[in-house]
Amino acid sequence: MTLVRHAGATNEQGRFAEARASGQIQEALQNGRAARTVADHAVDAQECKELLAMLGLTAADGKRRGRGTGT
Repeated sequence: MTLVRHAGATNEQGRFAEARASGQIQEALQNGRAARTVADHAVDAQECKELLAMLGLTAADGKRRGRGTGT
């Protein structure tokens, strides 16, 4: 019984790790879209920098693009 319980816990940890990694990827994609949107609408570089800071983003967030995601 102990082996079955242990194997189940390992499988559950693997699913949790996959879900967490997927969440991190989605967050990075969303941050990239947000940073590019801010850059597109900012009046100048200073305003862009300030708006990104308010959102907790950087210009580097907007430069990262996911491959095959269309973003």
